[in-house]
Amino acid sequence: MYKVPHDARLEIKFASYRVNLDRVLNWIRLHPLAFYSPHPDRWVNNVYFDTYNSAAYVQNLSGASSRVKVRYRWYGQVQEPGPGVLEVKCKRNYFGWKLRYRCPDLPAGSQDDDWRLVYRRLSEILPHEGRLWLQTYPAPTILNRYLRRYFVSGDEKVRITVDTDQAVWDQRYKTMPNYQRQSHLPDTLVVEVKFAREHRDLASDIIQTMPIRVSRHSKYMNGVRAVSIG
Repeated sequence: MYKVPHDARLEIKFASYRVNLDRVLNWIRLHPLAFYSPHPDRWVNNVYFDTYNSAAYVQNLSGASSRVKVRYRWYGQVQEPGPGVLEVKCKRNYFGWKLRYRCPDLPAGSQDDDWRLVYRRLSEILPHEGRLWLQTYPAPTILNRYLRRYFVSGDEKVRITVDTDQAVWDQRYKTMPNYQRQSHLPDTLVVEVKFAREHRDLASDIIQTMPIRVSRHSKYMNGVRAVSIG
């Protein structure tokens, strides 16, 4: 369904509980590939959009080899959507790539903004292609956030992200954004290893020696399940 671009990365996820965070960080720091942090840790915030019949959720639930997720992402402690980027995350088997549409001029939201206003502001700022994606997936489903740590190998061929402190808020069928009623999530640890296809041999050692196991994990899917339970 989606053609894999030449620069698509291989993405391998590992999931465990936060109790293993120190083990993972020590493993990264002592690794012979000499990982370093390219910039400070930061909070990642996302609003995920879906169709009204939850097509993206169904694609992921069925394990479709080709699937997309549409989200608006911004960084920092501000919970309301502000300057950021609309991302279309495309996945085909283990290959992943993103279409990005930056919205640096989006005004920071307030708790009095309804979803119709947020949607209109995004539509006014987005280029035509980004606007089409938003029109295809128009329904805000969840808002989630997590603390992300970044690492890059000394030769810059392998990237690792470590995510903790996940939180999620239900946005389904709501006129106003829900920033208050948080749904329960397990205290998880998610590690993602990303590398170009030509470096898969280099990354194999990482996959084999990582102190937690490879696991299929989707923050979107887990978030929707959490808000569905209540």
